[in-house]
Amino acid sequence: MATPATTPGTTGTETAGAASSAIAASAGAPSAGARSAGAEAIRTWLTERVAYFLDVRPQDIAADDLLVEIGLDSVYALTLCGDVEDEFGILVEATLAWDHPTIDALTAHIHSELAAR
Repeated sequence: MATPATTPGTTGTETAGAASSAIAASAGAPSAGARSAGAEAIRTWLTERVAYFLDVRPQDIAADDLLVEIGLDSVYALTLCGDVEDEFGILVEATLAWDHPTIDALTAHIHSELAAR
């Protein structure tokens, strides 16, 4: 599977990766929608990101599918960490997708992190 050249909504000149995302997240603010994101909005965003990485339709991903079993590899899992940091303005561990291995588990974790702010 080829690595996507750009992330939706980007120009291709942005630097990808958790290190640059951590810097951006600590320096910048989350998007307006992310600050008040409800669980369903988080779940939808996560499903769309994972579908993009796997080059499948979002409706082909069940919220309780194990991400590793549907093809999310370590490169995309780390990229997802950076995307979560950028979108929601929270710092996450590089093991996020392994510690919370489904869309539902990721949603619950991110939602609880946002609620704790």
